[in-house]
Amino acid sequence: MKKLLLTAFLIISSCVASDYIGSEVDCLVIKEENSIICKYMTERSIEDKFVTMEWINPEGEISRTRKVLFPSGHGSVYDFRYLSGRELGVWTFRVTDKEQVYNTTFEIKAEE
Repeated sequence: MKKLLLTAFLIISSCVASDYIGSEVDCLVIKEENSIICKYMTERSIEDKFVTMEWINPEGEISRTRKVLFPSGHGSVYDFRYLSGRELGVWTFRVTDKEQVYNTTFEIKAEE
């Protein structure tokens, strides 16, 4: 099921990215799969570049920073984390691409 959801997420993102102008970040929390998947979409470039991805916990502390290769010709990159063990509350996912910073938030709630 996890592979099916991730594949659908990637296909939809690829279709959107092919005509996409501008930049956007988005996160998907999949409780059933114990997963958080965050993506960064931007215009395709003819050069490889690196972007920095940061996961910021509800207290405002950076819990992980990754420098990710954004290959030439690609329109999106992804990062993944397990849901279990994460602090409850509103998280921020931040991407720095050259001098530009893009953010999105998502909420981890207690099990009901």
